[in-house]
Amino acid sequence: MTGAPASHSETARQWVHVGSGLFALLLRVLNGWQAATLAFAALVFNALLLPRLGGKRLYRPVDHDRGFPLGILLYPLSVLMLTLAFPTRLDIAAAAWGILAFGDGFATLVGRSRREGTAVSAVPSDRIPWNPDKSWAGTIAFVVCGGLAAVALAWWTRPSIAPLPPMAFTIAAPLAAAVIAAFVETIPIRLDDNISVPLAAAIVLWLGSLMTSSSLELSHERVLGTLPWALGVNVVTGWLGYRAKTVSMSGFIGGVLVGTIIYACGGASAWVLLLATFIVASVASRLGLARKQRLGIAEERGGRRGAGNALANCGVAVMAAIAAATTPYAPAALAALVAALTAGGSDTVASEIGKAWGRSTFLVTTFGRVKAGTPGAMSLQGTIAGVLAALGLAAAGTALGLIAASAIVIVVISATAGALVESALGATLEGPGILNNDMLNFINTAVAAVVALVLL
Repeated sequence: MTGAPASHSETARQWVHVGSGLFALLLRVLNGWQAATLAFAALVFNALLLPRLGGKRLYRPVDHDRGFPLGILLYPLSVLMLTLAFPTRLDIAAAAWGILAFGDGFATLVGRSRREGTAVSAVPSDRIPWNPDKSWAGTIAFVVCGGLAAVALAWWTRPSIAPLPPMAFTIAAPLAAAVIAAFVETIPIRLDDNISVPLAAAIVLWLGSLMTSSSLELSHERVLGTLPWALGVNVVTGWLGYRAKTVSMSGFIGGVLVGTIIYACGGASAWVLLLATFIVASVASRLGLARKQRLGIAEERGGRRGAGNALANCGVAVMAAIAAATTPYAPAALAALVAALTAGGSDTVASEIGKAWGRSTFLVTTFGRVKAGTPGAMSLQGTIAGVLAALGLAAAGTALGLIAASAIVIVVISATAGALVESALGATLEGPGILNNDMLNFINTAVAAVVALVLL
């Protein structure tokens, strides 16, 4: 190990992180390909030239140990991906870039100043309960600085976008994206913030770009009228789940939030499918519990679902429900919702049946045999159970009027694709701690929704 040089300063690194966001001002005068070319040039510069020009002073100790600066390379890579994903909507790329630069940067600066300050500023209550490494002060700084920068950059870039984005989008969407990205930044995973933050922001901004005033006008009375009933039903259902020990207290709160949004935006049919998915997953978790406990591979808390489980398995469905109510693409959004819920439920069934009765467990990346419960492991018994569960949940989606009967096979294929991607990532990235189970579940449902939309 070489160790970091004495001149290393994390504060200086973060100011460079923030200052680099000013280059987003160029997106007003560039087209998509020009912006992508400059982002690629920045990636090459950071990889090859920056170390020769004194840039190693910005390296963290772990960067010196591994031989390259991961975050310094992922930053321009994320900007490159943003410009490639939104070549005609560089206002979205600019806003997400602003959240990455100013939100993430100032969150670290404020968080460090709090930790290095007086005893009063280091009060334990400032720590975020689900991630003690993060502070409420840093998260607030993220939302304020990231939100303001995102709005400013979206407004600055707006005149170059055709057709001109609504001013409501330019103001509201970046602020919402900053809040969601700030929450994602607090999730305790090893996925680098330079990836997770702009990804979360871009998803929210993209969803906001699909919303239209006519769709909002048509749906807002229905959503608001349904909201009290949706909240009441989910509070009762969540409390019953808590009393039955199928969810923890955080799971109760997260489940009420998820269920209320899906009911109010997607309708009662979407909520019934959500409930069916939860019941199927909960039953599967309790099957063969004695064997799972004996092998040490049973779900934590006796299979009780927490808020992380709810958001990971239903986050995509929540976004799809919102899209169904606020965009002109309700049929496609409901298909994505069915695919996401089906993927989450069938994956849980496959995993739990595989743990309980799988006799030949293997990794999808190597097909080598491993012990049951190994990250990314699959079994023939679990896979069959998962496909059957996907078929049943997709058929339920048809019976509830959410998708056409012709889409059942597509939903099953989509759920299977999501499960395969999750298994591959679990086998390679869960062990090192880069991704945790909740992130893998979210990716699983997201892949299923995207595949369903493409096939449909």
